[in-house]
Parts: sequence; C-alpha cells; structure tokens
Amino acid sequence: MTDMTGQILTRGFMMLAATAATGTPVPTESPVPADVQEVVEQMNSSASAEEKTSFLLEYLMAQREPLMNFGKTLLIALIVFLIGRKVISLLLKLLNRWMERGGVEVSVHKFIMSLGNVVLYILLIFCVAGILGVGTSSIVAIIGSAGLAVGLALQGSLSNLAGGILILLMKPFRVGDYIVATGVEGTVRNIDIFYTRIVTTDNKVVVIPNGTLSNGNIINTSQEDYRLLILDFMVGYDADISKVREIILELMEQDMQICQDRARSVNIDKLNPGRVKLQAKAWVATEHYWDVRYRMLEKIKEELPKQGIPLF
Repeated sequence: MTDMTGQILTRGFMMLAATAATGTPVPTESPVPADVQEVVEQMNSSASAEEKTSFLLEYLMAQREPLMNFGKTLLIALIVFLIGRKVISLLLKLLNRWMERGGVEVSVHKFIMSLGNVVLYILLIFCVAGILGVGTSSIVAIIGSAGLAVGLALQGSLSNLAGGILILLMKPFRVGDYIVATGVEGTVRNIDIFYTRIVTTDNKVVVIPNGTLSNGNIINTSQEDYRLLILDFMVGYDADISKVREIILELMEQDMQICQDRARSVNIDKLNPGRVKLQAKAWVATEHYWDVRYRMLEKIKEELPKQGIPLF
C-alpha cells in the first residue's frame, strides 16, 4: 500500500469511525475522538499488515452497537422520506381537486402546483436532515453564509421566478392565449415557476424564460373577443375600384363568420408603380380569425379574375 493510498484510507476511516461512534456525520474540522485517534495512530504505525487488519476488525466489532444505531437512524430517515413522498403526492392531489372545484384559472392553477411541489419537498428534506442529526439551525446557517454565492449563481432563476409571479398577477396572457413575444408566436400551454411553454402553429414547443417575457413586449391576440381582419391585395390602374369594392363586400356578406353588424370596408391603401394596393377590412370573432382569413383570400383570388379584374 502506498503512502498516498494509506492516507486516503485513513482519512476515510476516521470519518466512518467518528460517524459510528457519535451516530451523526462529523465534519473534518471537528475534534477527533480519542478512540478514533488511537485507530489512526495504529494504522500509521510500523506494525505489520496482519496486525493492522486484526486491530481494525477488533475495533469494528467493538463499534457494532453504534453502527447498528446509525443504521437504524438511516433506515428511519429512508422510511420517512418514502412516506413523505406519498404524503406530498396526496396533498398535491387534494390541492389540485380543490382548485378545480374552485374554478381557479388554469395558469394560476399550474403555477401553484409547481410551487407547492417545490416547497413540500424542501420541507421533507429538512425533516429527513433533522432525523439524521443535522440541526435545522445548522442548515439555515449554512444557507445564510452561502446566500451571496447562491444568489449570484441563481440570479437568472430568481429573475424568472419573479417574472412568473408578475405574469400571474398582471395577467398579460393566460394558458390557451395566442401570443407574439420575443420573436416567437403560438398558443400558451403552460406557465411554470421559471418558464412559459408556447406551442407554435407547426406544433413546436418553445420554452421562454419568464424573466424575458415579463421584461419584453407581448402581443396577445386572444384577449379581445373580436379582431379586425385586414386583407391586402393589388390590382391594375385600369381596374374599376367601385366594382372591386362591390365584389369584395358581397363576398364578405356571404361569409357567415364575418360580423355583419360591424363596419366593413374596401379602400385604396397605396399607389405603387404599375399597380394599386387595396385593403379589405372586416371584424371577425377571434376564434374564427384564421379560418376566415384563409377562406377570404382564396375567394378574392378566384372571384376577381372571373370578373375580368387581374390581380398582381
């Protein structure tokens, strides 16, 4: 056995023996008990390997009771952890049913479920640590002393958490809304603690940090019940604009998903070299917007050439 290996094994054995003797893990900086120091000295002595092995076995046999006590404590902690997981699962199910019966908004519902899951598991870890002999005050002191480092390391995550809370409070969008943000557009699927998931029209899932969303511009196309449909198309300078207007307005009147009680119009938007740009405007229910848009574009493309009005 080399000197380096002997030192590593000796150090590890010191920690194991101290743990067995006290029933709790002992930091490397803590004073070493006298019996453990005796073992260390014996392992570092010039005795033969057989004598060291015999001494080590005798010491372990003498430490049977502390080792068994520590094993029992470890087993109890494991049982508490497993039971705690079941209890957490049950509590989350009860919380989920309560929010469903109370008609809590979907975005708030999912956020609270995610936050509750994290908080309950943190409490469970504190409980298990207490059973293993790690004092709650010690854990709090360690967290406090490392607070600055943790804050710097998790500043992005904390920003996302604050952004998620702001989104739920201010409600710029909700689950199921179609939004345009950070160069991405799609339907909001989830608003989690740190991220918001958006499904695009081609069924891709885009994950956006809540901090980025809360600090950027958001276009919500689903918040209002009605949207103004604007269709751009071009005709030649020789086209009869009055006739074009009559044809388009008639097509709008025939479409039952266009609001007939709201204003509809067809006007010249811009005069380009060689062609005239027109805009047709009508109001539609938000949920019918895309269907009406595609259908009207197809009808304009088919009907105007039939009436002798070419499109450009």
